[in-house]
Amino acid sequence: MRHGNKINHLGRKYGHRDAMLSNMASSLIRHKRIFTTTAKAKELRVYIEPLLTKAKNDTTHSRRVVFSYLQDKESVKELFGTVAEKIADRPGGYTRILKTHNRKGDNAEMCMMELVDFNELMLDQKSASTSTTAKTRRSRRSGGTKKVEAAANVEKTVDAVAEAAEDISNDAADEASEETK
Repeated sequence: MRHGNKINHLGRKYGHRDAMLSNMASSLIRHKRIFTTTAKAKELRVYIEPLLTKAKNDTTHSRRVVFSYLQDKESVKELFGTVAEKIADRPGGYTRILKTHNRKGDNAEMCMMELVDFNELMLDQKSASTSTTAKTRRSRRSGGTKKVEAAANVEKTVDAVAEAAEDISNDAADEASEETK
């Protein structure tokens, strides 16, 4: 019986699951955005949020603790360098999960997971919308137009990010083919 065991085992043993989450966390820190299944992203969020909180306090002990989870010097350096300074004033909620589509082979729900403070498109939209819209009167009934506009903005962002990911993968493939020559 699994009384009180709330962890999603993801169909893996402990060692495999721990190594997978460590690698995914390193990739998220390095690239600021990854594409994965929704179940893995939700588990990764639980895994990486405490590490991001530890990165706010740049001490030798916190670096060693984070390294024990990530096992990657470059990711730790990136985390305590650029990522920590961007998330310094944020009280939590460092990651965002945006559902994209279902995978063609097995119909698994796919999503894009990203660090919140590194999505320049959404940050620009947020600053533009807060500066231009000054509402003077509030109504009791919320209109549906805001929700439709927000959904359209999210779709535009996801499309732009997907195009950027394709460009990155194409560039990596080109570099790999040049290295083999």
